[in-house]
Amino acid sequence: MADLSQARVLMIAADGFETVELFEPRKALEAAGAKVSLASIKRDPIQGMKGDINKAEMATPDLTLDEVEVDDYDALVLPGGVANPDKLRVEDRAVEIVQQFMDDDRIVAAICHAPWLLAEADVIDGRRLTGFVSIRTDLENAGGDVVDEEVVVDGNLITSRKPDDIPAFNEAIIQALTEELADAD
Repeated sequence: MADLSQARVLMIAADGFETVELFEPRKALEAAGAKVSLASIKRDPIQGMKGDINKAEMATPDLTLDEVEVDDYDALVLPGGVANPDKLRVEDRAVEIVQQFMDDDRIVAAICHAPWLLAEADVIDGRRLTGFVSIRTDLENAGGDVVDEEVVVDGNLITSRKPDDIPAFNEAIIQALTEELADAD
């Protein structure tokens, strides 16, 4: 297994996140040794959803978006859920965080509906990516080269379509972090 004990990963989410898309990547990253922090609009617990319909497990953020220092992290992971990225894309600081990670060529991984936030941040023009079927037109309109694959890696950008893709999504994030840490040595 990869040793990510030197890796620091930021996840950002808001009410309406798809639980498996937050908890499964976090669990995989932590199992590999990474330190994972969750940021949200406020520090109050945020409501997870299962299938965007049923309330599920909540998550308690470690910090607010305003407290995030991008330079403290090696990667950004964006879980989906319909409401989650829709709430975040109207938060200026969430959009700025995505832009900073992309501008700094740091790893950015987004699954399902989360690429909406990438479109809002205007960082996908000319990039190859995927997302949930219902947002693909939005991604194309933002200039993305959208494909239907379980995981797409385009430089620092990692995207997946849906919860079924989580194993490949997790593997791609861990691989990218492993390579990044090796290059830093």
